Amino acid sequence: MAIPIPSRQLFINGDWAEPLLKKRIPIINPTTEEIIGDIPAATAEDVDVAVQAARSALTRNKGKDWAFASGAVRAKYLRAIAAKIKERKPVLAKLETVDCGKPLSESEADMDDVVGCFEYYADLAEGLDAKQKAPISLPMKTFKSYVIKEPIGVVALIVPWNYPLLMATWKVAPALAAGCAAILKPSELASATCLELGEVCREVDLPAGVLNILPGLGPEAGASLASHPHVDKISFTGSTVTAVKIMTAAAQRVKPVTLELGGKGPIVVFEDVDIDKAVEWTIFGCFYTNGQICSATSRLIVHESIAAEFLDRLVKWSENIKISDPLEEGCKLGPIVSRGQSEGATILYGGNRPKHLKKGFFVEPTIITDVTTSMQIWREEVFGPVLCVKTFTTEEEAIELANDTHYGLGGAVVSKDRERCDRVSKLLQNGAVWVNCSQPCFCQAPFGGTKWSGFGRELGEWGLESYLSVKQVTEYVSDEQWGWYQPPKQ
Repeated sequence: MAIPIPSRQLFINGDWAEPLLKKRIPIINPTTEEIIGDIPAATAEDVDVAVQAARSALTRNKGKDWAFASGAVRAKYLRAIAAKIKERKPVLAKLETVDCGKPLSESEADMDDVVGCFEYYADLAEGLDAKQKAPISLPMKTFKSYVIKEPIGVVALIVPWNYPLLMATWKVAPALAAGCAAILKPSELASATCLELGEVCREVDLPAGVLNILPGLGPEAGASLASHPHVDKISFTGSTVTAVKIMTAAAQRVKPVTLELGGKGPIVVFEDVDIDKAVEWTIFGCFYTNGQICSATSRLIVHESIAAEFLDRLVKWSENIKISDPLEEGCKLGPIVSRGQSEGATILYGGNRPKHLKKGFFVEPTIITDVTTSMQIWREEVFGPVLCVKTFTTEEEAIELANDTHYGLGGAVVSKDRERCDRVSKLLQNGAVWVNCSQPCFCQAPFGGTKWSGFGRELGEWGLESYLSVKQVTEYVSDEQWGWYQPPKQ
């Protein structure tokens, strides 16, 4: 049954607005390769309007409506948004699946996470009230000092297409909890559910201009946001190449950025593992979300003594993955989001279009062996269901292989030896390390990378802090003259 695609405009200042240049972008269903609708395409002209709306939202009623409202007021709106999304979960999940190709079961799980994330930041927003005017202990009794946490201002939130609404929520929820006004720029490859967030905001009467949603092409909408003089911060999730351009634009006005970028994560598997358990986590860490995860552990580093048996089981498990229309029950691998290797390496399994699927951007899960560390397939992010394999002999060699990369987002270690897991976790150069698993993600825990995978953290209390500015207020409380200068004669 066809999934209806709502026809939306840009969401600016609390209502729908046609792009000033009337541009639109087709929506292509990656399962059928058919155009199933279109989305509005914002340009620099629309960005100007949205930024003005956001600034007005912050200053309206001297900030009392939003920026300087109590955290409890903002929490009420976040919970209302969560409730509406929960109510719409079946429709939103199907819309997500036809838009970006991920299996329906994953889209449904994403919607649950969206709800949980809004609720979590509602709680943190309320908690902000108690933290305001937190006293600072000073060495001089003639002064008293305290700290105020204030919203950083107007924030640009630029998100990718692999988790469209969930990645948006990772940024929108803490930004709104902090009291910021936001302009959300979803990917032109998957914007449908992000636009539905606009309708949700309308229904809960979110104050006009607090959240604006502008799909569009990166060079037209994203670049304009990054360089806009009245945007106070940029939070970007996407490629390292684009991040360099955003940092360059932000540097011209000395504005802060948070960057969550690509990855080429390792999963280090030692010889003492339960092989089937380790195999399942290995394929989950690389093939979940059709392999399109920035934190994918797509470099398998397995102990040489179990490599042959491990790879044999890896192929058998991979052969058992259901590849189908992502709306079909039991689908575990859908199409990649758009139409798009191997330098002498060996494709152990997969790499082709599944024979039973004649249309759609489908790729079999792919396992590549005989790679060298200089090969691009080992060093660069593929963003598809592609796993590269190398073996190791010693723990030191495994760690060296794991860290020999420009990236540092996610990494995993699998072993029954708890002390070894602790050692390796400390030595892996990644922002997130998973032990005896891969890819679990909770909104309470920080997420972000090192090296070329970016800086700053999303989620948890760290995600909220990134949208807050800290102000010290210090008062002289003595009745005595300060006494630094000699007083004039009367």
